Amino acid sequence: MPGTSNALRRIFACERPLIGNVHLPPLPGTPRYAGAPVTELREIALADVRAYEEGGMDGLMLENHGDIPFLKPERIGPEIIAAMAAIVAAVAERTALPFGINLLANHAMGALAVAHATGARFVRVNQWVNAYVANEGLVEGPSSEALRFRRCIGADAVAIFADVHVKHGAHAVTGDRDVSELARDTEFYDADVAIATGNRTGDAIPIEEIAAIRAGTALPVIGGSGLTPGNVAEILPHLDGAIVGSSLKRGGHWSGPVERGRVEDLVASATDLRDSRDRGRRTEDDRDVNALRKAT
Repeated sequence: MPGTSNALRRIFACERPLIGNVHLPPLPGTPRYAGAPVTELREIALADVRAYEEGGMDGLMLENHGDIPFLKPERIGPEIIAAMAAIVAAVAERTALPFGINLLANHAMGALAVAHATGARFVRVNQWVNAYVANEGLVEGPSSEALRFRRCIGADAVAIFADVHVKHGAHAVTGDRDVSELARDTEFYDADVAIATGNRTGDAIPIEEIAAIRAGTALPVIGGSGLTPGNVAEILPHLDGAIVGSSLKRGGHWSGPVERGRVEDLVASATDLRDSRDRGRRTEDDRDVNALRKAT
């Protein structure tokens, strides 16, 4: 249950963990799939895993980002879940890093199934509660069904990392409620970690958005997009951790291979921040959050 422990501390052995995003190539049956066997797709994923691990990241997130354009969750077929499970199982055998699953778009139950079968410690769900108008159409939060499914399969140990104000969409459905209220909903519906993001993959997170989320929830808040070696000093001190992908890829694009040098640069910058600036900036965050809470 949320509140009984801090999921980040339970899963990761460090403060402000950095989680490398493994964007899987297009899987069988999707429009951009070029016919490679799953064994070949597995090796592409494993190369990214090695670069993240050797570069010093603290964990991994595996997601089917190559499956653009994404389907609504109820339309995702067994061929995707099967391929993803096969790839993730291979990753689980090759790394000691804790890892999570994101099954796009918003297939919380599929992600939980893959996580439970492969030993993943968490799943990311981009729209956990309420609804928004995504590129895929109207997407509703699956939390009520997903939590019952998690209990049914005995996967209660798999944590829920939930976006609060998800990217790639419009929020007119909840336009009369501010981000702090959406954060309250995320916690009320039993997520374990709240995620702050920019507007699109690779976009930096506005500091004001992080503060607004913190004002609405006591959950740990991590970043879900836009962290780079260039802005880590500005953004990471406001977060409890971050999922990082695009900026660590060749050309700074999510579809490229992970470059170990970029990973090492980010980790070095983050380590300096953890050691020298954490306490002072954290105090500033607390003051900002208290001011926002009084205002709301």
